[in-house]
Amino acid sequence: MSLMKTRSVLRRCAFLAHRQHLALDSALPSGIAPGAAARLRRCASSSVSIPPPRCLLGPLEAPLRYMFGPGPSNVPPRILAAGGRPIIGHMHEEMFEIMDDIKQGIQYAFQTQNNMTIAASGSGHTAMECALFNCVEPGEPVLVAINGIWGERVAEIARRIGADVKTLVKTPGGYFTNEEIEQALAKHKPVLFFLTHGESSAGLVHPMDGIGDLCRKHNCLFLVDSVASLGGASLFMDKQNIDILYTGSQKALNGPPGTAPVSFNDRACKKMFSRKTKPVSYLLDMTHLSNYWGCDGKPERIYHHTGPVSGFFALRESLAILAEMGLENSWKLHKEVAEYLHEGLEGLGLKLFVQDKNLRLPCVTTIAIPVGYNWREITQYVMKHHRMEITGGLGPSVGMVLRVGLMGYNCSKTNADKVLVALGDALKHCHKSKV
Repeated sequence: MSLMKTRSVLRRCAFLAHRQHLALDSALPSGIAPGAAARLRRCASSSVSIPPPRCLLGPLEAPLRYMFGPGPSNVPPRILAAGGRPIIGHMHEEMFEIMDDIKQGIQYAFQTQNNMTIAASGSGHTAMECALFNCVEPGEPVLVAINGIWGERVAEIARRIGADVKTLVKTPGGYFTNEEIEQALAKHKPVLFFLTHGESSAGLVHPMDGIGDLCRKHNCLFLVDSVASLGGASLFMDKQNIDILYTGSQKALNGPPGTAPVSFNDRACKKMFSRKTKPVSYLLDMTHLSNYWGCDGKPERIYHHTGPVSGFFALRESLAILAEMGLENSWKLHKEVAEYLHEGLEGLGLKLFVQDKNLRLPCVTTIAIPVGYNWREITQYVMKHHRMEITGGLGPSVGMVLRVGLMGYNCSKTNADKVLVALGDALKHCHKSKV
């Protein structure tokens, strides 16, 4: 090819490339990250057929909001900073030391000396499934107390693994007497009885005294959900003879979602380590997790799965803050702020859903939806005009309640005042029907 023809071809290629670049630039959304246009242009001549998604070529944006619903809560800067520390290996000695710190922190928060104490990798549901998968085998009878969504959820999971599920049922806000529980234990003879301590869908904290004794009398394990109550309402795993207890990181502990403390006592360990069948989940098999967490007495920890390293950093710091404050001080603070909020809500003319003051969950307050108002309109107004999350009901309580959560870092009278101002504003401006 002659020099003149070569130059002509090169000029033509440059012209076409320039037109292609202009077309790409004009198609890009405004505010795209520096260098993104160049990356898209490179992709035009790439061998891949799927281009980089344009939504990922701009910066991450997450709004700042008051998380005053039933969880997750706002995470304090100290815990955010802990989660942002440099990653280390999940099998490093320093990581095992942090996991040991977490174990001791959970033992303090649960008020237990159980050696078999870990944090499952996942949300509170993960610990829920860990307990059921390890302690229940197909065909075994399980008794589930349902007075909100969490009993419903446990019953569903137990059915999925082939358990013979029996239920005790109350409407949201109801609680079970020890007499009712004992009658059901005697009738159904379950291997495990489940009860929610803090039923966040209804805003109820359930009495615990004496139930563990009844379970021992009837030779069944006592499994308790404390996801919405731990750190905000008194609970004593050992003293109250709770065999299996679990919680989540994202409520009163104020960690990001993704780690789930769970503890098994000797009675539970005897049951789960003498199974005839393997648990349905490899990830949640306590035979392996007990080693990963250094609970099985073996000198060496063997790889099982890659734990959420940053999540464990954050959980360790969450438990450190609780230890520094003290459990009793935390319980007292949540009670005082809840009572302050309740008084203010009644001053607005609102009615609390749980009538008995002793049964109100300090961490999550439920408000009966005011007559004539649409609960969705109220929550949307508060979000739009006050950047604040409060929510409606969940599961069986949908359409019955509004839910306000002031937990851990968010637990203050100042924040209670913000809620009262926002709800007062919503009641003035949201539509109220005359019917």
